[in-house]
Order: sequence, then C-alpha cells, then structure tokens
Amino acid sequence: MSQYTPQDLKQILSSGLLSFPLTDFDEQGDFRPKTYIERLEWLAPYGASALFAAGGTGEFFSLVPGEYSDIIRTAVDTCRGKVPIIAGAGGSTRAAIAYAQEAERLGAHGILLMPHYLTEASQDGIAAHVEAVCKSVNFGVIIYNRAVCKLNAETLQRLADRCPNLIGFKDGIGEIEPMVHIRRKLGDRFTYLGGLPTAEVYAAAYKALGVPVYSSAVFNFIPKTAVEFYQAIAKEDHDTVGKLIDDFFLPYLAIRNRKAGYAVSIVKAGAKIVGHDAGPVRTPLTDCTPEEHEELAALIKKLGPQ
Repeated sequence: MSQYTPQDLKQILSSGLLSFPLTDFDEQGDFRPKTYIERLEWLAPYGASALFAAGGTGEFFSLVPGEYSDIIRTAVDTCRGKVPIIAGAGGSTRAAIAYAQEAERLGAHGILLMPHYLTEASQDGIAAHVEAVCKSVNFGVIIYNRAVCKLNAETLQRLADRCPNLIGFKDGIGEIEPMVHIRRKLGDRFTYLGGLPTAEVYAAAYKALGVPVYSSAVFNFIPKTAVEFYQAIAKEDHDTVGKLIDDFFLPYLAIRNRKAGYAVSIVKAGAKIVGHDAGPVRTPLTDCTPEEHEELAALIKKLGPQ
C-alpha cells in the first residue's frame, strides 16, 4: 500500500518537475528490467517530484498485464525512499480497475488514469468510468484529459464531489477556454499538470493559466537541461527559456513532428544517444531513422554534459 494519502500526493504534485521514464525493451521487444533499474537510478537524483512508471512515454498502451506488474514492481522497489511512483492505468473500465488495484497492491503512490480505449463517449459515460476507477482504490488518482477522454468543468465538479481521491487533472488537449473554465471553477480542489507532448513549449502559457507544473519527456535523456528549463520557467527567466526553445526545443519539434508517434520514438532515440539505451519502441510506433539520430545527437551535443 502507498504510504501517501491522496492529499499527500496532491501536495507533492503541486510543485516541481515530473517525468515519465521510458520502458526498456530488448531487441525482441521484451521488458528488460536490468537497464530499466539503471535508468531509474540515473534519473532519481535529478530531483523530479514524481516519476510516472508505465505512462504514455513508457508505452503503457503496448503492455500486457504480467509485464505491467513487473514494471511497476521494479519501479517501486528501485525508487523506494527516493521519489514517488505514479503508475499508468487505463483501457476499459474493468481493465483500468484491474491495473489500478494492481498498482496499489505493488506499492505505487497513485495512478494516472489514461484515456479509455477508442470509442467516443458522453460526459456521463466518462464520469461513470472515472468514478468506478476512483472508488476501486484508496490512493490518489490523476485524470488525463486527452483524446477521447475530454472532460468539461461541470463533469469534473461532479467527479470532485463524488471522488475524494481524485486529486489531479492533467491536460493533454491545450484548449485555453475550457482550461480557464476548469481552473476557475475547480480552484484548488485539484493539482493541475501540463501534459501536452514536449510540454516545455507550452510551459510559460500554462503557467499563466495557473498550471505551473508539467511532465517532461526530455528528462529521459537531458535531465540537467530539463531541470534548468523548469527552473527558468519558475523564475520567469525569459532569456534562458527563449534560448533553450530556439536552440533545442524548436529544432527538436521539427524532428518529432515528422511522423505520428515520434513523441515517444524521439525520446528513445535521445536515451540511446546519451548512453542509456531503452531499446526499440513497440509497434504500432516506429523508431527514428539513423539520419534523425544524427540530427538529434547534434542538438544534444550543443547542450553540453548532462
């Protein structure tokens, strides 16, 4: 069981940088615990407030239940006493409940509830899904507002009233008007997280909306720079923010945007370049090309040692 109450977790997630460790696979595509442990041990001292194991960047969508358990167990055991572990969970309501309960059993400190699979649904249907998952566990739940799981302020208020352990709202859609409405209506009931791919590009705008915390995928391969950027956003150091966006993030986006799914693939490419190879992505994702590896390596080299 988690040693944090939902309110403890909410407080932890209300400041600092968050990140989603990659999931290590071998050349056959099987989970590789040895290098996953090494990855977590490398990243933990850089000071992220929490790590999200088997999240989006960790390819939750490609995992089966048995290996999910291995990944969460490994993350919890490796990071015990160092950094909280939030587990990904999702799929159908029954599958999401099973994942959430397994994560709680293994000692994770909460879950990020990923969008349900494929089908569109009404606000009432999504609310029933989220409520069922929340009521199946005791630890904290963060809802990921993205794709087919798009919640409005009224639905979130209803869920907040019914689910005391629903403590976080992570936005991966990026629409300003709904976000302002949600932030104004719910106030401090939730902790709010920026969750768009390559969140650094949106960090200043989200901070202005009252969402100062975000999850960094690039933390997986340039952790020093990721922390430097977060600190610059927090201090409103516009010169540092602008320089890193111009010199790294915009050229990085030019590579990332070439193919659907590259938001994960390019992070695995970066990890390989800096000597922390996480192996290939699983289909339906595709790995970056050798030429793209070279382009990314040049960008990373300009940043200096990590």
